[in-house]
Amino acid sequence: MDVFIEIKRLLEKHECDYSVSDHEPASTSADAARVRNTPIEQGAKAIVLRSEGRFLMCVLPGNKKIDLKKIKAILDSKSVSLAASEEVLKTVHCRIGSVPPFGNIFKIPVYIEKSLLLSDKISFNAGMLTRSITMKTEDYLEIVKGNIEEFSA
Repeated sequence: MDVFIEIKRLLEKHECDYSVSDHEPASTSADAARVRNTPIEQGAKAIVLRSEGRFLMCVLPGNKKIDLKKIKAILDSKSVSLAASEEVLKTVHCRIGSVPPFGNIFKIPVYIEKSLLLSDKISFNAGMLTRSITMKTEDYLEIVKGNIEEFSA
């Protein structure tokens, strides 16, 4: 699966305006904000988690950290942990740091941190560390239809 192509297809199907930028490798939110020349809170960081044998995706602004205890409570789960790098690659077909915030492409549930909605636009790595997409937050929410929750630390 070419993740970038899948994202483009999805955005074009929904007739969204978006821009693509190629840049030096960026594996952290701070690096991504720097190479994109965007505020760090505009970055949509996607984290793949494992809970009771199933995978899910949590999306939060680049300046926030995930609180696994809050996710555990939201899911009413006994266990929640970060997915191992091999599990991430197998589940979303890209490496940690390049995961786009579209769990729906990979058929896993998406949880969106409420504070992400404070930005009019989001920017994210599009399946690789050297390519990003920027789009309207409202378009993203309409396409993904994720669960909006508060789970940042």
